[in-house]
Amino acid sequence: MNIAKLKGRMVEKGLNVENLAALMNIDRSTLYRKMDSGEKFTIGEVQKIKVALSLTNDDASAIFFD
Repeated sequence: MNIAKLKGRMVEKGLNVENLAALMNIDRSTLYRKMDSGEKFTIGEVQKIKVALSLTNDDASAIFFD
């Protein structure tokens, strides 16, 4: 997972971890943990991030699967 790309896209969209976690309907501590530890996101979480950050399939692939 490419956290730098994820964080960059969050900045582009004007979101911080707390905002993104709220859009995903998860606790911010869960999102922080997954981002900091490299723990895998579920398919559902990836879908929610994709929608929240307006990611294309290629963008999501570059962030989550590279």
